Amino acid sequence: MAMYQSPQFTRHQAHHYNQPLSTQVVKATTAATIGGSLMLLSGLTLVATVIGLVIATPVMVIFSPVLVPAAITLLLLLGGFLTAGGLGATAAFVLFWMYRYTAGKHPIGADQLDFARHKIANAAYEVKEKAQHLGHESLQTIQGS
Repeated sequence: MAMYQSPQFTRHQAHHYNQPLSTQVVKATTAATIGGSLMLLSGLTLVATVIGLVIATPVMVIFSPVLVPAAITLLLLLGGFLTAGGLGATAAFVLFWMYRYTAGKHPIGADQLDFARHKIANAAYEVKEKAQHLGHESLQTIQGS
């Protein structure tokens, strides 16, 4: 019983094995050169990071009474400005959306808002009707006793 091999797989195998040895050597050499270069750059980056950390640590320790409060202050200022900017942009968008909604221009989400408003109004009307009905029943039972 012979195994079935797809023609594409057979063509791929034939293409791989029919390549000249020089092409395979060039591909392997290129891959090794690129991989080795990237490994070398990775190692140099690691060494430079460690050297920089060794040099910067004494400076950071000496200046830490000034740098730590300054960094905290800068982080708080940056956080405050980003928060204020984000809230301001959100408020401007909400005001723009409300203007478009009240002007009848049908902004995104207006259908969901109208549906929710209609559903809340129906629920409020049903609660009102139920309260009136229960009020009339309780009044009748009080008067009937």
